[in-house]
Order: sequence, then C-alpha cells, then structure tokens
Amino acid sequence: MKIIHLSNYDMLPAEIADTDIFVGYSIRPEQFAMARQLKWIHSTATGIGQLMFPALRESGVTVTNARGVHSVPVAEHVMSLVLAMARRLPDAVGFQLQSHWGQQEIWGANVPPRELHGSVLLLIGFGAIGQEVARRAEAFGMTIHAVTRSGHGDTTLAKKLFAQEQLVEALREADFVILAAPETPKTTHMIGPHELAAMKHTAYLVNVARGTLIDEPALMEALAREIIAGAALDVTEREPLPPESPLWQVKNLLITPHVAGVTEHLWERQGALLAENLERWFTGRELLNQVELSRGY
Repeated sequence: MKIIHLSNYDMLPAEIADTDIFVGYSIRPEQFAMARQLKWIHSTATGIGQLMFPALRESGVTVTNARGVHSVPVAEHVMSLVLAMARRLPDAVGFQLQSHWGQQEIWGANVPPRELHGSVLLLIGFGAIGQEVARRAEAFGMTIHAVTRSGHGDTTLAKKLFAQEQLVEALREADFVILAAPETPKTTHMIGPHELAAMKHTAYLVNVARGTLIDEPALMEALAREIIAGAALDVTEREPLPPESPLWQVKNLLITPHVAGVTEHLWERQGALLAENLERWFTGRELLNQVELSRGY
C-alpha cells in the first residue's frame, strides 16, 4: 500500500487520479471527477453532507465516516453547555468582567437558575452522540426523550420516543433540546419559527450537529422576543462565523467555535478506526460506519 499524506488540498488534483482510497474531511465535485479509480472514501467527520453531491451518490464508491470517534467529547460538551445555561454562567462571566457582584440580577432573571434534576431533555437524533448524552443526562436525574427518523430507538435510554413527524409534539414537553441529527435535505432548517414557538418559554436549545439544522434569523427573533430562554451553538451555517454576524450580539446566546469534538484522544481514535477498516478492506470484510448514500448518513 502506497500512502501519500497531503498537508492541504492544493496537491490533491495531482494525486487523486490514481487513488483507490481517500481519507479526509471532504472532496469537491470537480476533484471527485478527476478520480478515475476511487473505490472508498473515509471521511474524518461524522457528518458527511459535504460529500452528498449527485456524482458521488450515483458512483457506487463506498463511503465511511467517523461515527463514534467524537461521541464522548461532544456529549461532555453538550452537558457543559446545558449546565452553563441552566446555572446562567454566561451572565456570571459578564458580571465578573464588569467587577460587579450580580447575585440579584441572576436571581431575578426572567428565567432564573434552575436544576437539571427532574427536567426533560429532548435529543433530536439518537445515534452515537445522542446516546452518550443520554447516559450523562440520566446521571443528573433528567428524563430523556428522543426524536428519531422512524420513532424507534433504545428504550433503555429514552423514556419516550417520537418520530420526526412528531417533532412539534416532542418540543412542547422539553426543557432542554439537543440537536444531534445528521445533515440531510429533510433536516435543513428543521428548527424554524413554528418549532421555536412550540417550545416552552423557559426552554433552552443546543446545536452540536450542523448549522443548517436551525433557521438562524428565526432563532435570533425567538431569543430577542424571549420566546425561549436561551440557546447554545457550537455550529453555525457559515463557519468561521464572521465578526459582522448579528449572532454575536444576540442576548442569551452562547457560542463555541465548533470545538465540541476536540479532545486529546481525537487522532488516537481516528487512527484506530481507520486501521480497523483498512484491515477489513483488504480481507474482504464489511466496513465499520458505512454510510447509506440514499439517506446521507
């Protein structure tokens, strides 16, 4: 096996023509068109919406992803965002920067600090990440609900399961809503004005999936009008989020720069998954994390 490592995409056109296996975050349609003998693409990301262009979908090329590699750090990141919003930590940081003892302001907020214990956490997407979040939320005494494409899933982790068509019904019951669904045409802007209006005014929204799942102008309006209590975004429709974006100035919005999956164990796990799949590839066995191209995940 001849292995070529490229530090960036500039040299890809010169190498892709006779490549059999490609490992990387993405490959553009014009680059894919140059690949005369490509048989397998392994994406180092879990979401593979960037690969779902028609030529690849119709090519018969095998696609695998990094599902499971990011689950633990993303789940921990989700819980950190949930706790930060529930305990109004961003407010405390703001008051600290002003050298102000903001106890009364935090206690008297429209939605004051609250407990996780006894609250309902709704997971939209109940794959590897959603299930890791559920395990941690359960330890806080939260009740777990989940939305899946079919309405089926692991009932040992979720007390109640909803099909995607029941999303609004599920949102009405939730105190914390976590987006962990794949990026597909059906999930684009799945959280818009109608869905936000269905949520409790005391509820919080967290997105660690892809920025396209939320209608951002609708979210900004919902936060400005206090239709929901707050939101946290680790992903946005445009990344990096430019300095002029109005999202930076939205009240009760916590933004982290797409770092939920960052961990000291990232490349150790990526390497182990790739090594296992290479062994399977060369011995003719089924690959782990094979993507169903018709679904896009």
